[in-house]
Amino acid sequence: MTTMLAPGGKFDESAALTPVRIAVLTISDTRDEESDTSGHVLVERLTGAGHLLADKAIVRDHIGEIRAQVKAWTGSGNVDVILTTGGTGITGRDVTPEAVEPLLDKKIEGFSVIFHLVSYQTVGLSTLQSRALAGIIGGVFIFCLPGSNGAVRDGWDRVISPQLDSRHRPCNMVELMPRLLEE
Repeated sequence: MTTMLAPGGKFDESAALTPVRIAVLTISDTRDEESDTSGHVLVERLTGAGHLLADKAIVRDHIGEIRAQVKAWTGSGNVDVILTTGGTGITGRDVTPEAVEPLLDKKIEGFSVIFHLVSYQTVGLSTLQSRALAGIIGGVFIFCLPGSNGAVRDGWDRVISPQLDSRHRPCNMVELMPRLLEE
């Protein structure tokens, strides 16, 4: 017996979308701009949703390189959200969580829970192999997704996109952005 959970919430179609500036970071030792299919999926989806591509980059599975790019974007003042793809698995070269987690001002625990719930509906227990995570660094949201196209589609379509849509009710992350750095 399969039970599909449907998320609550709704979209206020009468409201205007507030576009956010999103940077896409692919983390891979093997992909280049041409073969970066998961990065391209994210770019297509975020621009198709009406958001702005702030920047796009590819770095190796290396803690220092990942941190340097994330810090450059979070310190630039030109990025509201970072989406990473790749490096969240459990092999020796998968180091995205180790690179990003120490930089987080706040971790968004619920993202991993919901991502795994959604992913379970697609890939079953294989979702256990992902260490997807999200949080806030210097007032910038960061979402770290696995590198497969399916995981990127699930993460964006079913979890991230609704929360980055200012028309989503009862609440969304866009309306929180101005308050992320309050003390």
